[in-house]
Parts: sequence; C-alpha cells; structure tokens
Amino acid sequence: MVIVKTAREISKMKDACRISAEALRVAGEAVKPGITTYEIDTIVRKYIEKQGATPSFLGYGGFPASACISVNNVVIHGIPSKKQILKEGDIVSVDVGAFYEGFHGDNAYTFACGKISDEAQRLLDATREGLFEGIKMAVAGNRVGDIGSAVQKYVEARSYSVVRDFVGHGVGAKLHEDPSIPNYGTPGRGVRLLPGMTIAIEPMVTQGSYEVRVLDDEWTTVTVDGKLAAHFEHTVAITPDGPKIMTLCD
Repeated sequence: MVIVKTAREISKMKDACRISAEALRVAGEAVKPGITTYEIDTIVRKYIEKQGATPSFLGYGGFPASACISVNNVVIHGIPSKKQILKEGDIVSVDVGAFYEGFHGDNAYTFACGKISDEAQRLLDATREGLFEGIKMAVAGNRVGDIGSAVQKYVEARSYSVVRDFVGHGVGAKLHEDPSIPNYGTPGRGVRLLPGMTIAIEPMVTQGSYEVRVLDDEWTTVTVDGKLAAHFEHTVAITPDGPKIMTLCD
C-alpha cells in the first residue's frame, strides 16, 4: 500500500532527512587512506545520536551497524569492520538512514578515497548523474517506470549496468514502504506518482555485469565479476511543484 503523506508529515520528515544527509556528509569527510570502515560507522552513529535521532539501519533485520559501507566491488550492505582498512584508490559507498520523530531519511553516496582511477571516477559520475536523471522524472502524474527508464537509459548509454536484484523504495514512518522504485523499466508503466509520496531513488551501477551475489554473512552484496560498483541515493518528495530532494545539506 502506497502511503501519501500530508504537508505536515513531510515537514516533519525533512528533519530526519536533514540528519541523514549531515551524517552522510561527516562520513564522507572521514573517508581517507588508513581509516577502518568500523571507525566511519562509529562516527556516523555518534553523529546521528547526538542529534537526538536513531540510526535507521542499526538492528534493522539484524544488520549489525549504523551504516552500510561498501568498498570497490561491494555493491551494497557492506558490514563495517575493524579489519577493513581503506587504501588509496578505493571507492567507498556509504548508505545512511536516520529515524527522528516518527520518520526516516535515507541516502547514499560513493566517495573517492584519495586519488582514484579515471575509470572509477567515470563510474561515480555516471551513477550520480543517473540518480538526478531519475529524480527529474519524479513528477506527479508520471509513473515509477519513468524514473527507472531514465536511470537505465543514462547509465547504459555510458556502457554501465544497473543492478536488478535491489531497487529503491518508498520511505516514511517505515524505512521501506511501497512502492518499489527499480532503476530500470518502461516509461508509462508502474505505480502512478502522486503528490505526498516520498521515495528513495538509489541507482546501484556496475562496471560489468548487473548480476550480484550475497555473501555468507547474508548481507554483503558483491558484483559476480569482481568489477567496481557505485551507489547514490536521495529521499525525494513528490510535490505539485515537482520533485523535492529532502536529503540535501543546506
């Protein structure tokens, strides 16, 4: 069931989104050679809790950390570890959510650790721009397929692939709500977008095959061919005046 929020509910949700965005920003500032993913996760958790909020991911479905931190060929759901030390040239996807006064915010960004290769930078650029192409289509009256088609078209035109097994989603009082928001699809198909809907659009893009597999920890999701992956995400409100990105730092 798709939940349409009132203007008051969206106003409240903006606070959760702001905290999520700021937590992601401080995580990105911490990405540098020599730091562990566990240390970054600790920074995220402390920041969110200092704002009076709760990390959305901590304990969600049994997830053991406050942020998903996915390095290089890890697409999503990387578990932070004291043993994983970032090195120059890594690309680091950080996915963060915060729950505040009844609502969640959800966002992700793939950061460069020091100087990265030109190939890696092109992947990051294509994924980030693919996200904004999808957001452009998050307009009342459009359909979910319009978003996915826009992402897919942009990404595949640059010879990358969009992951099929994991998709975006509605977000609000629950971290994951209807509808699903695939990063691929057919224009004019799927759930119609209505003012008051709040959705997380999150392209997961790979250098090679779009096929992924989940490791034995039942969380860490990697590319099957070992090639790089990137992940960008914003929480977006559908409004009469067009899409409103709520996970932007002021």
